[in-house]
Amino acid sequence: MSFDAADSNEEWGKLAYWMRHAAFEQSTEPMMLLDPQNNQYVDCNIAACELLGYSRPEILRMPISRIHGRELGQLIVFTEQVLAQDKAWSTRISCRLKNGEHIPVELAGARVVIKRREYLAVAIRDVVSAELNRDAAEAERIVRGGLLEWKHLQNIFQQGERENLLMLTSVGDGIYCVDTQGLCTFMNPAAMRLFGRSDRDVLGHNVHYVHHHTHEDGRHYPVEECPIYAAIRDGVVHEGGQEIFWKQDGTPFPVEFTSTPIIKDRAIIGAVVVFRDISARMETERKLRDALTELSELKARLEDENAYLQQEILIEQRYHGILGDSEAVRRLLQQIEMVAETQANVLITGESGTGKELIARAIHEASPRKDGPLIRVNCAAIPHELFESEFFGHIKGAFTGAVRDRIGRFELANGGTLFLDEVGEIPLELQSKLLRVLQEGQLERVGEERTRNVNVRIVAATNKDLKAEVARHAFREDLYFRLNVFPIHSPPLRERENDIALLASHFFEQACQKFNQGGGRLTQGDLRMLQAYSWPGNIRELQNVMERAAITARNGRAAIDLPVAGQVVTAPAAVDGADGSDILTDEEMQAQWRRNMLAALDRCDWKLFGDDGAAELLGMKPTTLASRIKRMGLVRGEKALNR
Repeated sequence: MSFDAADSNEEWGKLAYWMRHAAFEQSTEPMMLLDPQNNQYVDCNIAACELLGYSRPEILRMPISRIHGRELGQLIVFTEQVLAQDKAWSTRISCRLKNGEHIPVELAGARVVIKRREYLAVAIRDVVSAELNRDAAEAERIVRGGLLEWKHLQNIFQQGERENLLMLTSVGDGIYCVDTQGLCTFMNPAAMRLFGRSDRDVLGHNVHYVHHHTHEDGRHYPVEECPIYAAIRDGVVHEGGQEIFWKQDGTPFPVEFTSTPIIKDRAIIGAVVVFRDISARMETERKLRDALTELSELKARLEDENAYLQQEILIEQRYHGILGDSEAVRRLLQQIEMVAETQANVLITGESGTGKELIARAIHEASPRKDGPLIRVNCAAIPHELFESEFFGHIKGAFTGAVRDRIGRFELANGGTLFLDEVGEIPLELQSKLLRVLQEGQLERVGEERTRNVNVRIVAATNKDLKAEVARHAFREDLYFRLNVFPIHSPPLRERENDIALLASHFFEQACQKFNQGGGRLTQGDLRMLQAYSWPGNIRELQNVMERAAITARNGRAAIDLPVAGQVVTAPAAVDGADGSDILTDEEMQAQWRRNMLAALDRCDWKLFGDDGAAELLGMKPTTLASRIKRMGLVRGEKALNR
């Protein structure tokens, strides 16, 4: 018999094909060839027909979803995994038999390419039959060992099982066991109670998909990353410090667990998992952290309040009550009494030195907020870049120099009163944020996203004409109306002529005590001189004059120094009882003061601010000078008319 190489290759090819076909056909493990694109079976072996109860023609005529369609989603995932990774394995897909029963199976799939088309070669394993076969083999081994040994082992097993079962059912921690396939073989009552499931829900199932399938934020937790099953793969104890398990109703709860491999005859046969619900412990830790945070905030608040109070102590308190019996003072006290009991915001207007802060303190002390803090903010003394931090506070690192969290004046005044002195000096760009706090009672510290609620009453003061500021767009109109709910005008001292003697005596006594000067007194001539003066610096100027009088008092007589036309005129000792020739009338003093201001303005070319400005030359604040220029109606060129 002769043959050539080509014939030999062809014969061997046919032989190899029939050998592969015979191996597929006669394999004891059910095997099927699937066409996923057309949802049909291409081929199946005898074992598959026997397992499913269908003939080969019946199987080839029906769609894949007919047999494996109960878990269609898992089937699609399994198919995509095989096509993407060339092979895959799953225990989450069952098979529907011809009699309608569904049985759990293991599927092992591989990607096959035939004539440039992708198919799935799938091996099917009946899980129940495999377990029965293993049990039968183990029983046969034991029987062969002899009847006596069997009875002895049975007694030991039954006794040990009772003891172990009693122990496992008594512990408060959840315990369950899994085999090498990841299927649950035991679960104690504590675990079932924590999961809200019965043993029928979990025994024989992959417990990862039962309770550990998703992270707390909803992200999928792949089974291959699960540390519970890692113990089965590597034989090492794995721990979970703080993971999330899920109850049957979909409620998560935090746990810590340990997965320990079970090793027999040097082989891993499963793992035992012990877990504990740590919800109560985490809640306790959260409350402790919140308490520590609150304590830290209170400590910082107390430090800031202490620093503020120390700062206030350094600010000399001139007097603690409003003195006077003039009509202007009686009207002022009536207004304070009317508004103090309300929660209305108050705007105090008046010239510099008229005691606007004293009015604010009187309103606070007569209000229901008197037990809360009264926090003063001098808006004219705050650098523009620090206004927001000063008002609302900041957190550490919000800007260069912010080395720690700082509470703003609004938070310091929470539950009390915030006194905004020189409110007209607030930058226009910050007024909108101030308005929001007044309207909503909410603020954010600089550099922080957290919104804080504050309950603060606002008392503002200014020596500016805020209506004029609104007209020239230097002050927000809505903020003006929000502040000007109840306006109070602080009268200048020249409108309180009857109060000058009372105030002068009060300040003089205070100054004598302060400077340890005894025996000094004010004469009627001194008081008439003080009443005749116009007091452009108001109460503050009167206080300064009386302190100077106490310091310079000699031989029981006070020396009263009053500025006249830019010079200091000392009242002679013979004023009391003199003919009055040395006394100027109020009109004369007003004219001299007017000429003095015009001279200073002309010398500085009407420049008000700065070291070379008229305010510096006159020794007063620029804002005060501007207010007096407007009040007195001074204009350029008036100097020649008054000389």
